Amino acid sequence: MTPEAGGSAATPPGWLAPWAVRVAALTGWRAIVAATLLGVLATAALPPFGLWPLLIPAFTGLLWLLDGARSRGRAALLGWAFGFGHFCSGLYWIGIAFLVDADRFGAVMPFAVAGLAAGLALFPALAVWLVAASAWRGPARVALLALAWLLVEWLRSWVLTGFPWNLIGTAWTVSPAVMQLAALTGVWGLSAMTVLAAGAPAVLARGGRGRVALAVVLLLLPAGAWAGGTLRLADAPAPGDAIVPGVLLRIVQPNIEQTLKWRPELRREHVERQLQLSRGPGYERVTHLIWAETAVPFLVDAEPALRARLAEVVPPGGALLTGAPRAAESDGQRRLWNSLAVIDAAGRVVGTYDKHHLVPFGEYTPLRPLLGLAKLTVGSVDFSAGPGPQTLAGLPGLPPVSPLICYEAIFPGQVASDAPRPAWLLNITNDTWFGDSSGPYQHFASARLRAVEEGLPLVRAANNGISAVIDPYGRVVARLGLDAVGVLDAPLPQALPGDGPLYARWGNAIVPFLILMLGSISLILRRLFT
Repeated sequence: MTPEAGGSAATPPGWLAPWAVRVAALTGWRAIVAATLLGVLATAALPPFGLWPLLIPAFTGLLWLLDGARSRGRAALLGWAFGFGHFCSGLYWIGIAFLVDADRFGAVMPFAVAGLAAGLALFPALAVWLVAASAWRGPARVALLALAWLLVEWLRSWVLTGFPWNLIGTAWTVSPAVMQLAALTGVWGLSAMTVLAAGAPAVLARGGRGRVALAVVLLLLPAGAWAGGTLRLADAPAPGDAIVPGVLLRIVQPNIEQTLKWRPELRREHVERQLQLSRGPGYERVTHLIWAETAVPFLVDAEPALRARLAEVVPPGGALLTGAPRAAESDGQRRLWNSLAVIDAAGRVVGTYDKHHLVPFGEYTPLRPLLGLAKLTVGSVDFSAGPGPQTLAGLPGLPPVSPLICYEAIFPGQVASDAPRPAWLLNITNDTWFGDSSGPYQHFASARLRAVEEGLPLVRAANNGISAVIDPYGRVVARLGLDAVGVLDAPLPQALPGDGPLYARWGNAIVPFLILMLGSISLILRRLFT
């Protein structure tokens, strides 16, 4: 084994050495500020900006800062600062929800955003600590960072109920071709590839033909994914060609302000507004209506007159699929669910789905007796969690569907049941909470990735943007943008045949395989480059 593959026994400095030395020499608060700014830089690669080249200085800079860390604790602090900057800038929009009821929650807003970012930053801190603990240097460190980053993103998807928002692979939703890798590996493969490519220039701090060749190979990984995805899309039907016969969906986006949505004197007016939009021009061709999360702000099971009114707009042989709360007595107490109700032309509720992935402090308060805090949504009763992913079959005129309410669409591998496998995904949401911010665009990007991973079309109905129909390749067939008021009429795309792509069959069991692959690459690079 040579001291440096492709180089000599005394490997000369590389052409990026001056930059690497300057960054690694940063100490104290300067290093912390630099790490924080690099985290902000990484956010610019995510929706709605999509400036993915900025990931290169972000992760390369992080690796160079790590070179200057004198201890594992210092390295973890740098990783935490990177994560804090990344999550503060990427999740600032969560604070807008606290301004819906500003008198009660406005003062809490900055602490909530900063506290969430500080907690989530522990995951990048762990990733960087693991890399520092290995004491590996050079190219092996790049691969090890990709491994550690993948590991902590996977942990973030389930620890404390999980919050896999803005996984770094989401940056590739700007490219339908690169996105196709998610059909094989889920977003996890996209994330691993992203860190490998973005950290590649860090190896050029030292010279040698081997290092230059390796950096080029790693930087070209997204190009390889693009080429493979382009071939896959070339064999796919054109967007909108492969459709379910006899189904024309009408998605209603009323854009009702969140501050007005639950006012008692306005609730029936909101329903009537959606009824009017549903009956708009072209209604005679529509077979099914889809309304957003809690579009009906009443307990429909308890209101036969309301169900009869809703049934007036249901096309013959079709159905209205709408978000609505649901309540029932259980174990001597009244329980409340955030639900989807399917109403047929006779005014009957023929299908129900209860949201199972609830938003902490939004739909329920963890440790309520201890913390004494109230949830952001209306009412004092916490929502109860449903049993999990569910396929609703036997709905009038529709193939089996897996409903997803709000942020349930951000969880890779947790959006569809295998028994039976659905033919499409339905995501109803209410992004009005977050105004004209990055949040709705990030949410929409996650939904597109779920369509690619599962090989299933995804229909999205939002109170306020972004409503859309997405085919099983993640391509947007039809879309109603943020702040728009109106309806979106579109056919339902067909699912991919069989059991779907590889990730749909393996699910998150693919993660250990990817970790093993990255570990092997790290060991090989460690032997080749010293």
